[in-house]
Amino acid sequence: MILAAIKSGTDPVAALPPGSFHRWLEEPIYCPKCEATYMLVADYDWAISRHFEEESRRHIAMLRKTITRGHAAGHRITHFETNGVAVNAHSAVTEALPLHPLEPLEPLTKLVN
Repeated sequence: MILAAIKSGTDPVAALPPGSFHRWLEEPIYCPKCEATYMLVADYDWAISRHFEEESRRHIAMLRKTITRGHAAGHRITHFETNGVAVNAHSAVTEALPLHPLEPLEPLTKLVN
């Protein structure tokens, strides 16, 4: 099962977890040092299952840890996903800056190969 955390006020950057319907969970994750809030999205069938609280505990703990560490980077990543083993960060695709030609550099030493 996949659980996604999306920063409030932003749109999902990647596809949401697989499922015909999604459910936004009631308890968001807050960054303890600033005002960043991440809403949690799960597959509807999984979110309403009897054992969801126990099964999602590891997922939520990993997302909470990742979001807390993202404070140092200014919370530039707005979409996280986890399957309970690893956290994937999805960032928006931005246009690449045009490359400028570099000036030729002189060798650091007088030895030439």
